[in-house]
Amino acid sequence: MVKVGTDIVSIKRVKDSIEKFGDRFLDRFLSKSEQNLSSKVESIAGYWASKEAISKALGCGIGKELSFLDIEIKKDSKNAPFFIIKNGKFKVRESSLSISHESDYAIAVVILILD
Repeated sequence: MVKVGTDIVSIKRVKDSIEKFGDRFLDRFLSKSEQNLSSKVESIAGYWASKEAISKALGCGIGKELSFLDIEIKKDSKNAPFFIIKNGKFKVRESSLSISHESDYAIAVVILILD
């Protein structure tokens, strides 16, 4: 089964949350390794959008079945993003993740092939 998810987020909204809540905000949705990968607010916003897009493609959203921290964004040798799901509830056979940001917004699109 092929599923698609997308999300867009205001970079300013993410920046404001970082300024207001600092590490508490970041720790809520990013692992320490993700925080080390993403120092720019645009990248952090892209990670937020990615996790939302992944949860939408899985059909559950962020909540009881899947938390932000169940999803970990990584980079391959060519610096392209990919992800792993750590809770084992979802059987993803193949996936593709694209993240982009421009001016005021970050967007992510994910395509999943599920077993």
